[in-house]
Amino acid sequence: MSGTRIDFRRDELLRKIKKIREAVWEIPKDFRPYMNVPVRIYMTEDMLRKTEDGAIQQGINVASLPGIVGASIMLPDTHWGYGFPIGGVAAFDLEEGIISPGGVGYDI
Repeated sequence: MSGTRIDFRRDELLRKIKKIREAVWEIPKDFRPYMNVPVRIYMTEDMLRKTEDGAIQQGINVASLPGIVGASIMLPDTHWGYGFPIGGVAAFDLEEGIISPGGVGYDI
């Protein structure tokens, strides 16, 4: 998918990502200075290694959106979307947050 600029190398990501528990990973919010929250990834290590860099970058980008709360979440079926990864989940503050067409789904 064009339009997603990947600003990390896979080896850099694998050094920084933290295993929280079996099949749960976290990219800490200090991975990039623009991130407001961490990225929480729910998948096995094998699935994580096979996940497209573009989908991971989109999860990182979602973590930078205004008003996001908690974490940018990536579920096991995550793959590249239109700015927001398919299989991605995020919650936003009612007053400070946004509505993302990519997060809601363009078919709605």
